[in-house]
Amino acid sequence: MKSAFRTLAAVALATAAGVAIAQGFPVPGKTIRVIVPFTAGSGTDVTTRILVEDLQKGMGVPMIVENKPGANGTLAAEYVSKQAPDGYTLLIGTSSAFSANPWLLKKLPYDPLKDFTPIARTTDFPFFLAVSGSSPVKNLDDFLQFVRSAPKLALGYGNATGQVANAHLMNDARFSAVSVAYKSTPPALVDMVGGQFDAMFVDIASSQGLVKDGKVRAIAVMSDRRSALMPGLPALGEKVPGFNYIAWGGLIGPPGMPADIVERLNAEMVRTLNKPAIKEKFAAVGQDPFPSTAAEFAAFMVDQKAAWGAKIQAAGIEPQ
Repeated sequence: MKSAFRTLAAVALATAAGVAIAQGFPVPGKTIRVIVPFTAGSGTDVTTRILVEDLQKGMGVPMIVENKPGANGTLAAEYVSKQAPDGYTLLIGTSSAFSANPWLLKKLPYDPLKDFTPIARTTDFPFFLAVSGSSPVKNLDDFLQFVRSAPKLALGYGNATGQVANAHLMNDARFSAVSVAYKSTPPALVDMVGGQFDAMFVDIASSQGLVKDGKVRAIAVMSDRRSALMPGLPALGEKVPGFNYIAWGGLIGPPGMPADIVERLNAEMVRTLNKPAIKEKFAAVGQDPFPSTAAEFAAFMVDQKAAWGAKIQAAGIEPQ
């Protein structure tokens, strides 16, 4: 009987503590950290800094961005999964760590659905197939002819989206190449421009400056339909079927976050994403905002894990 009372008392104390944390969130002057799983200059980093600059105004406390790149977002995701669920350490999760890595890695140090608290979907990251500006490849037909006739090929990637798309492309377009892994997109772009490999899939945000300068040439959008963000490019799915990936980003916290904290963060994120000025900034870096409720985002994460699993298995990628 005493044991039962102790258990009830413990539950009551924990519940009261959770309510107190939620009601006092955020504490004035206490900094909220937002962890980005890729390097500075990556598409995820660029959009996160746009969001955080505005989001901290609504939250009324300082917010900082910290970059923790490595292992397709695994290092950052594992780190956040072990933090206190008080709302002061958050993650910009992406399809790499939450949709693709569960199928790419034999031993993932976290459960992408159980070890986190979904807060708000933020954006989609449109990708395109790119080559160096000095490449003889000028368009999609050139590219397909080139990869099917060249004796040696190498494709780079800086995230799981690029890794899976490379395998899909090689499998369905029927050519072989070495895949070269990088911690993030910016260093991969530098090496592609320098001639270290032949092509890669890249998001618009991290590469648009190089495209404008002529150092990177866009060949086709990574989709089964053309994009309003790059209207002059064909869709890769017009020549190679099934390129309808969603590379997504969202605000995610450690497991067990109080509902009030989640609701507050979600409300501020949705408010930020719906601002015309933020939409303009997103459009300028080739991003699509996708505000959502926490429940909608949680359901989306479940669906995307299954969708990416089907594509990875169809592409014949074996988990490492």
